[in-house]
Amino acid sequence: MSRTTSERIDSLFRIDKFCAIGFVIVLWATVLYVFVSILPFVDDMNVKIAIGAAGAAVLIFNTASIFAMLRHYADDKEDIYGIDIRHKDALATLKKSGRLDRQIAE
Repeated sequence: MSRTTSERIDSLFRIDKFCAIGFVIVLWATVLYVFVSILPFVDDMNVKIAIGAAGAAVLIFNTASIFAMLRHYADDKEDIYGIDIRHKDALATLKKSGRLDRQIAE
């Protein structure tokens, strides 16, 4: 069953979207875990506030940049993923014809 280019693009975008959102979830969990883990070792309230503010800034800016990237990918997914699909199809054609094996052997 052959899928259309549009279906293949949508599939690649879904995978990238899933991975990006997963990264954001792991990032939030990691930063929050580290923050909670170090709190007992920090006595000064000003240092706790500084660490919390820095962690919050990292989370906010990284989350915003990932979602901005996803919006950009959604807007330009035909251009972004179309090139990948064309190259993958060209490589498959070379492999099927046997020309790729001859080029590697040379």
